[in-house]
Amino acid sequence: MALCWLLVHIFLLSSSSSSAHDFFTSIGHMTELLSTERQLLSALKDYIRAEERKLQQLNRWADRLDLLSSVALQDPEGYLGHPVNAFKLMKRLNTEWKELESLALSDMSDAFISNFTIQRQHFPNDDDQTGAAKALTRLLDTYQLDTNTMSSGALPGSSSHRSALTVDDCYDLGKVAYSEADYYHTELWMLQALRQLDEGETSGSVDAVTVLDYLSYSVYQQGALEPALGFTRRLLELDPTHQRAMGNLKYFEFQLDKQKGEEGGRRRETRGRPPDYLPERKKYEQLCRGEGLKMTPRRRSRLFCRYHDNDRHPKYVIGPVKQEDEWDRPHIVRYHDIVSDAEIEKVKELAKPRLRRATISNPVTGVLETAHYRISKSAWLGAFEHPVVERINQRIQDVTGLDVTTAEELQVANYGVGGQYEPHYDFGRKDEPDAFEELGTGNRIATWLLYMSDVPAGGATVFTDVGAAIWPKKGSAVFWYNLYPSGEGDYRTRHAACPVLVGNKWVSNKWIHERGQEFRRRCGLQETD
Repeated sequence: MALCWLLVHIFLLSSSSSSAHDFFTSIGHMTELLSTERQLLSALKDYIRAEERKLQQLNRWADRLDLLSSVALQDPEGYLGHPVNAFKLMKRLNTEWKELESLALSDMSDAFISNFTIQRQHFPNDDDQTGAAKALTRLLDTYQLDTNTMSSGALPGSSSHRSALTVDDCYDLGKVAYSEADYYHTELWMLQALRQLDEGETSGSVDAVTVLDYLSYSVYQQGALEPALGFTRRLLELDPTHQRAMGNLKYFEFQLDKQKGEEGGRRRETRGRPPDYLPERKKYEQLCRGEGLKMTPRRRSRLFCRYHDNDRHPKYVIGPVKQEDEWDRPHIVRYHDIVSDAEIEKVKELAKPRLRRATISNPVTGVLETAHYRISKSAWLGAFEHPVVERINQRIQDVTGLDVTTAEELQVANYGVGGQYEPHYDFGRKDEPDAFEELGTGNRIATWLLYMSDVPAGGATVFTDVGAAIWPKKGSAVFWYNLYPSGEGDYRTRHAACPVLVGNKWVSNKWIHERGQEFRRRCGLQETD
């Protein structure tokens, strides 16, 4: 009974939690949940041991009483004729049974419930679970994986820590898609759940009838009547009394007969990914998979690696930095080994407690808000906060030759499950005249993007307009100008952060503004100079 009340208490706590932490948007923050779960597991084991000790006491008492009772009942009068036995019987029934009642009623779960109540407020909520589910589906699409690959955990780049999806997991993923009226992905995940059931996997909560019910409806919604009819017939073989399926069977058969009798009356089939709001989705995902534009040998021959001293800057005359051309138009360069591992760890240490869901500026209202197409958390670090931050800022200025005193603070970002930032511009466009007005430092003239981790699979920075793809390399930074020397925006710099397939992606960026660059990068006379 105590365990039943414990489970009810946990359920109520789970249901009443409504705090939004957006854990799914940052792998760095999710690591804290592993420690939390470990602490709860330890508390649960303590509770189990306490219950076991309680049962051991009850067992010992029951065994002793069983022995006494069996002896006494052989000759009750003779047994009670001994005054000591009579006294002990009175004592047992008046005192010891009361003590036993107190022991049986004692609640060993108090410590665990108290711990759980404290930790529960820091748990993920329904939005986090839904966000993580959508991330798995996004990874399927972007990297053209099949559900069997995802379910087995055998993802590209995942040499360790593999974990498989159960029937219940696949079913839940399908339900998330279904709740969004995304019948294409509902079909994919429900088919995977059905496949695993057919292969002999068992589930305590999901059966083939339930899965087939979702399948028949999802394929019908995509205009596929014959598969819908097939799934419905199979469902009725398993459960001939299923009321909805019996009604659907008649309806599907009627619709198919109607199609055959009417020329051109076939229901239009729309199976496939639903329409997308992003016009460049196909190109974006191709670049993420490394299937982008390949430079001609002639263009490639004009890209070089060099030692860069920024016109004999005193700091780099003897120890120049390694610079590599990543792309020619627009010119994108990478600086290798530009920060040390120790510096990276310090920046992450400073940023981690302050990570918050990354936002975008609404182009209409100018208000900062979260967006489904930016899945990460970020924190801002000022130069005054630690010598390492100040040193990195100075290094950016020394290497690029641009004044960073008018730049924005160093932004540190950690991506979540399938973390991404879909195609966007860093600079304020003509239809956003007030984008950086409050800063008073002009538009974002250039971007410095520092990779603070390696990413085993996915996570590339892609430029969708020109077809460039740049892969994360820990300790390196890429740099490009967002504006032409004339101050006009360079629309070729539209770029995106691809979904992280496997790994934990950390980056930091410095957005450098126009003010202060008047004599460092002179204006051009033509718009595209």
